[in-house]
Order: sequence, then structure tokens, then C-alpha cells
Amino acid sequence: MRTRTLLAQACAKIMAEEGVRDFKVAKRKAAQRMGMTLHVLMPSNQEIQNALVEYQRLFLSDIHDELLVKLRQGAMDAMKYLKQFRPRLVGPVLDGTAVKGGEVQLHLFSDSIEDVQLFMMERDIPVKLSGRRYRSGGGDVNVFPTFEFGAGDLNYEITVFPLSAEREAPKSPVDGKPMRRASLHELEHICGEVDK
Repeated sequence: MRTRTLLAQACAKIMAEEGVRDFKVAKRKAAQRMGMTLHVLMPSNQEIQNALVEYQRLFLSDIHDELLVKLRQGAMDAMKYLKQFRPRLVGPVLDGTAVKGGEVQLHLFSDSIEDVQLFMMERDIPVKLSGRRYRSGGGDVNVFPTFEFGAGDLNYEITVFPLSAEREAPKSPVDGKPMRRASLHELEHICGEVDK
């Protein structure tokens, strides 16, 4: 059990200091640096997430708080800009574990990927089109189109889901539960920008 805890802490440090966001990559690096094989009992993604929260609180609190404010403000700006696609904030910026160099992750909803592409093109936003794999509540794995771009000194990753997927969030890679998604209004509440 002690080895698992040490590995979780090493993964958290790698994620926080090196900007690694993939749990598998962090596990592999941590095991390698600690001279262990990947056959040892690795910590779960949730254990690593918990260790990351603790690491950020202990060692990066001032820097991390400033980073989080900046990223969340960037998320709000982008969500206002993309409002016709009903954006939702997801991932580390929402849950508070964002790391330097990490991107703002948004989910958009449209039955036409071309509508989103056209929106970006008409506004001269250079994007890189890729895909992101998500596991549905039923266990199926699907790849959804993703746009990556920079604005100022922030990076964005926007995944486009069909309108029918708005009510059913994919599973979180951290705990396997439905992914938490926040609307602009919810994010404004989190940031304290709306009267309660």
C-alpha cells in the first residue's frame, strides 16, 4: 500500500510540474523513475487525482490559484463566444486540478461538425482537427471530433458532440462516473461573478 501511495504522489508531481495530463503517461514515468516495473499494483486515476490536489495545495497554492483564475476566465470568454453551441466546461479547469500548459476543455453540441468548422473559419481561428475517445454510460467507446487552437497564451480543446449527447455526459477518466460539465452560468457561480 505504501508503494501505491508513493507512486500516486510521484504521478501527481509529474502532472503538476511537467504538465502531463494523461494518467497512463504519468504512471509509466513515475514507475520508471522509481525503478519499478509496470507490473506493480499501480494507483488508480482517482488516487492520483487526490494526490495532485494535495500536491497543488502544499507546493503550488499561490501559483496554482492564479493559474486557475486565468484559465477559468479564458473558459468564460470562450463559452460566451461559442454560446450558439451550448458549451460546457469539463476537465481539470473545472475540477480545479489544471496544470501549467494545460488547456481549457469544452464540450460543444451540434449535429453538424461543419457548422462548428464554418464558425471557426469565418472568424479566422486556425484550428487543428483531431479526435478524442470517450466512453459512454453504456460502456461503448466513441471518437468525437475535437478542435485544438490557441488564443492569447491559452490553449483550448473543444470536443463536438451531437445534440442528443447533451444530457448524457461520457464517463470521467478519473473515476468512471459521468463527467462533470458546467454551463457558463454554473462557471460564473463557481468564480463568484454572479449574485447568488
